[in-house]
Amino acid sequence: MTVMRNAWPSAGWRAPAVLVLAFLVVGLPVNSISAYALLVAVAVFAFTGEVEARGRAWLIALVVVVVAVAAQWLLAPPRIDEGHNVFLPGPALQRALPAPVYDRLAEEFAARYPQCTVDQNRCRKAGRPDRAYAFSADGIFHMSDASRAVTGVDFGSPVWLRLGFVNDNSYNWSDDITILRRVERNTRFWMGLDRWRLLMPWYEMIRLPASFAGGELCWRGEVMWERSDGSYDMLSGDQCRAITPADDGRRIFGIAVKPDTLAMHLSPPWRVRLLQVAQAAIVLAAALGLVVTLVRVRRGPALFAFMLLGLAVLVLAIDDASFIGGVRPFDGGDDGLYYDGVGRMILQKLLAGDVRGFLEGGEAVFYYGGPGLRYFRALEHVVFGETYLGYLSLVLLFPFLVYGLLRRFLPRDWSLALIIVFVAVPLGMIAGGSFVQYSKWAARGYADPAAYILFTAGILPVVGTQADGPDNRFLPGFFGALLLALGIFMKPVIAPAAAVLLGGAGLYALWHRHWPRLAGLCIGFLPVFSMALHNWVFGRVFVLFSTNADHPQVLVTPPDVYLGAIRDLVTLDFAGGSLGHAGRQIAAWLGGVAESWATIPLNAAAVVILLYVVARGRSFDPWLRLLGAAALAQHVVALFFNASIARYHFLTWMLTTVVVAVFFHQIAIGWFTRRWPHAAARITASPVAMRLASGLARLQKVTS
Repeated sequence: MTVMRNAWPSAGWRAPAVLVLAFLVVGLPVNSISAYALLVAVAVFAFTGEVEARGRAWLIALVVVVVAVAAQWLLAPPRIDEGHNVFLPGPALQRALPAPVYDRLAEEFAARYPQCTVDQNRCRKAGRPDRAYAFSADGIFHMSDASRAVTGVDFGSPVWLRLGFVNDNSYNWSDDITILRRVERNTRFWMGLDRWRLLMPWYEMIRLPASFAGGELCWRGEVMWERSDGSYDMLSGDQCRAITPADDGRRIFGIAVKPDTLAMHLSPPWRVRLLQVAQAAIVLAAALGLVVTLVRVRRGPALFAFMLLGLAVLVLAIDDASFIGGVRPFDGGDDGLYYDGVGRMILQKLLAGDVRGFLEGGEAVFYYGGPGLRYFRALEHVVFGETYLGYLSLVLLFPFLVYGLLRRFLPRDWSLALIIVFVAVPLGMIAGGSFVQYSKWAARGYADPAAYILFTAGILPVVGTQADGPDNRFLPGFFGALLLALGIFMKPVIAPAAAVLLGGAGLYALWHRHWPRLAGLCIGFLPVFSMALHNWVFGRVFVLFSTNADHPQVLVTPPDVYLGAIRDLVTLDFAGGSLGHAGRQIAAWLGGVAESWATIPLNAAAVVILLYVVARGRSFDPWLRLLGAAALAQHVVALFFNASIARYHFLTWMLTTVVVAVFFHQIAIGWFTRRWPHAAARITASPVAMRLASGLARLQKVTS
């Protein structure tokens, strides 16, 4: 596909600049699915099309942006103060909340959790809120004395209300330390749209401005509506109530101590609704104006991009649709809760002007895995509010990166077939990995997919997008090395692969005297040492990455185990223990991403092919052999680190699969055809093969 190989690298600054202008039109935070979808569409058209270089077109585009921003400011709909928080009885909430509201919440809490009156210690371990309304990243640009200021209220599930506090580290509850529970998962695979049930007790408050008089608030559950004298009406069940001028500034509390009992829908008066429609129309018209002014759309590549995005979104929605604009409560004790909790904490430090606290990142010396995701989460909440759309963007980009890597070494028909299998068909879960595995762990909030995506993004600038090798200029080398460094920042376990890849690229640049590229590679990789700098500045110790590298649950098979296994073999001491330990580690390694002994022969054959291509395959592209050497470095890691946790080794097997696919294309199929010509002819002439070939031919025609 031409767009992936030529148009993207040559777009330079222009395509990203179009996307920046679109962000200015939409405004921050981008926390709605509609706004995000519009930005994705603009990105697809800009990166697959041809962007104007003429100054006149850019001047017109700037005028469009300025007019759109000014019009949105003039026609901005009124905002509603909204506040929410977890409810756990305590002095802070008792002082901050109105007495009738607190008493009702405490009564509901006591009825649901009578054990807390018997064993208060187990409930106290759950942490306590220290203010009436929790911090919300949605309120950074639209401030409120509550959690945030919103333009509408409409929710049937707290997951889609985007309650960021559910993932504060203060509420890192697990069943073994508290009787309170966080979340319940619907395990039926088709329930991706309703996967999570929030079990935490919480409440919702809205305060309506006078401009909403004439509208109507409908709800399910229990609502307490403030009167003029400060008392509250108790309203239960499925009801609606008209909003009057007397409701200006009055607080309305929703009680949600019991799970799945509260829902609200606010119907604004026609004046407010017109402003909301006008603002949406302005944003849509301005985004369309940017595309028309700056981009010559290329229909085939854009169609392919939307098709790939559609498949990826479908896979995501089936597994966990809350990743697409909602906020799921992460599991207690999980990596996802830790990273987001620390990210939210250091973001609040940054907003309070505590830059040192932000940079410290919650730890004086990094311990908990790769430190990068906590900072990514903090910045993600600035741009995307109380959503995980930043991480979603990385995940949606991943299929295009994999396709670009495949196109670098394989013809288009092979690349199309493999990328569709990777995204839409979970066959890769048996061997080299599948998109659903990356999306699953990303939705769960783990750092591993982010590290592998950034590493994959760095490969192409390092090895080049064309068969004649990489670009010798400074910037491709700089950005390639920077992306690899960011990948290590997310998960240091990939450092060996990055070292091999950059080492080989650096030696090549040095040999051929490509000094700008060599300088770019060196300077781009420098940020990787920020982890050691952090540990020295804040902890006064030299730790290159993080201190959990030798944790017995991570480094499960140290080198001395293999030395012991060799000794056991030599002495025929089969009861020594080291031999069995090493054998189990090797079996887990070759079990691969499927974590199954049944795949050991398949994965062992893949490793043999990998060794052949790297060591003996002089007929192969030297950059493919370098990529294979990087994969081998990660295979060595799997011999020592916990190989039974498949997510640690997704990158290893993905790189192996790419090398094996090239081997089959260049060697194995030709050898099979020569060795068994009749069998090869029958396979080629079979109805299934002919239909697949016909489908791929049509797909190539449509997307070219």
